[in-house]
Amino acid sequence: MKRTALITKGLRPLFWDTNTETFDPAAYPHYTILRVLEYGDERAFAWLRATFSDAEIGDVIRTERRLSAKAATFWALVYHIPPRTVAALNR
Repeated sequence: MKRTALITKGLRPLFWDTNTETFDPAAYPHYTILRVLEYGDERAFAWLRATFSDAEIGDVIRTERRLSAKAATFWALVYHIPPRTVAALNR
């Protein structure tokens, strides 16, 4: 588990409903990963990979029902996760 950064200025728009001055991503990994997978760009994903392990990210892809079908499909392909094991694709 890599825990190196708080929410940077460039990531703040992804967390519009959160006080990013005090928010600790390590305390809420599932929420943090979900937001970046759903709304982030390439730079946000680079931050995500520097902050969380591939196993943690993969776990969110598999279990998070709030991911859109578009995001779930994309990230399942990127992480080689069978679509039948992705909660957001099997509602």
